[in-house]
Amino acid sequence: MPAESSTGTGLARNAVGLREVLFQSVTAMAPAAAVAASIPAGAAFAGGSLPLSVLVALVACLFTASCVAELAQHLPAAGSVATYSAQGLHPAVGFLVGWGYVFVEVLVPPLPLLQLGFTTAGTLHQRWASYPADLWWPWSLAGAVVIAVTGFFGVRASARFGTALGIFEVVVFVAFAVTLIVAAGSHNTLSVFGTSHTAQGYSGIGGVFAGSVYTVLAFAGFESAAPLAEEARDPQRTMRRAVFGAALSIGVVYVVTTYAMAVYFGPDRFSGFGASGDASWEGVARASFGLFWVVLFLAVVNSTIANANASSNVSTRTAFALGRIGFFPHAFTRLHPRHRSPVTGVAVQFAVAVAAMLGLGLRYGPVTAFALLATVIVTVIIGVYIVADLACAGYFLRRRRDLFSPMRHVLFPVLGIAAFVPALLTAAGIPAFSFVAELAPPVSYAGLVVGAWMAIGVVVLVVVTRRHPERLAQTGRVHLIDPDEDHEETGAVRG
Repeated sequence: MPAESSTGTGLARNAVGLREVLFQSVTAMAPAAAVAASIPAGAAFAGGSLPLSVLVALVACLFTASCVAELAQHLPAAGSVATYSAQGLHPAVGFLVGWGYVFVEVLVPPLPLLQLGFTTAGTLHQRWASYPADLWWPWSLAGAVVIAVTGFFGVRASARFGTALGIFEVVVFVAFAVTLIVAAGSHNTLSVFGTSHTAQGYSGIGGVFAGSVYTVLAFAGFESAAPLAEEARDPQRTMRRAVFGAALSIGVVYVVTTYAMAVYFGPDRFSGFGASGDASWEGVARASFGLFWVVLFLAVVNSTIANANASSNVSTRTAFALGRIGFFPHAFTRLHPRHRSPVTGVAVQFAVAVAAMLGLGLRYGPVTAFALLATVIVTVIIGVYIVADLACAGYFLRRRRDLFSPMRHVLFPVLGIAAFVPALLTAAGIPAFSFVAELAPPVSYAGLVVGAWMAIGVVVLVVVTRRHPERLAQTGRVHLIDPDEDHEETGAVRG
């Protein structure tokens, strides 16, 4: 048994099982919000062929999900992608990945909480005009309090909370999709999995490709189970199943729901489908399915809270891991004596969430603030995925040649990188393709924000490496396994 388990200085061991860990990744992907608001962005290019775009994006994302799942199985650590990069590439790369990852993950909760605010306020204003459409912040603030309280009570409470929320949102949208398929009747057609319904000006495979690039972004978060490795039962088995299972299962949900709406709404009209108005999920539900739109609305609201909850788990565990090896203040390793929750991380996460929500939301408006944060987050996350693909190849080539597979550890990483590079360029607003638009201020400030944070990280890396070189080596340590007992398996560095 690892020393941390016996001394009571580590995270709560064996606290959650496969179901909770799976839904940690599922809710981090925010499936209801993605189906209702994110995926429809691809309809402007793919039109009624959007189901094919989603299918292509699913297959593409599974390559990277397979790589992360492989690493999560052999390197179960709260540091997750930082540990993988340190082991597969270099400890310095591992630190920079962790530095960037914890930065964006601490910004993820404000993102869905902003959506919670403006979605709720907008809906209430639409139903009751006396409710101010700009009174969004009380809802966002209430969501932040809920997430902080749940996180304080530990991983078991937050994971079970996320599981319940995740089941609700998935069931609602799948049930509505089945209803749409039945209602479509003779209009059901497999032609939406071809290229004949793409939007005007984006004919054929080009429209499908453009749609898939935007759809890929809806898969962000599938790796979020990995930071719970030190708190999961049988992590070597659980992590692999949770990471890959979340990407596959929610990808199937995306395909089914997009198909359902495309055939019901009409494939040749689908290029006008979007995230709001009559031509949206809520609009269709309002017009044709009575009060069912209320259930759909609640599922989206539910999805924002679940997403914030899952991302808070990720940010606090990653900060804990960086604090444990001395790259973050030691205060981040402080755990509640009973719940084993990283209380400093939970408090900092709450403070950052409130500051980002209110600061950016009141300055630019909640929708623009959402777009700015989303650009920062997605740009870094996709970069992390690309590095994780490289780390997978590096780890099995350098450290585990006995398990090396040319397909899983070379071909899959290459295909994963090929899938995410276009998505990275799109998220950053780099017009490498005709369908990518340059970002306008303040959303364009995202690049400066990311660049500044990573520059600070380089300075920290240089300073710490010169003064405490042993801390850099610790970036690749797998704390679940005693390096003196299983050094060969994990490649862990003695510390």
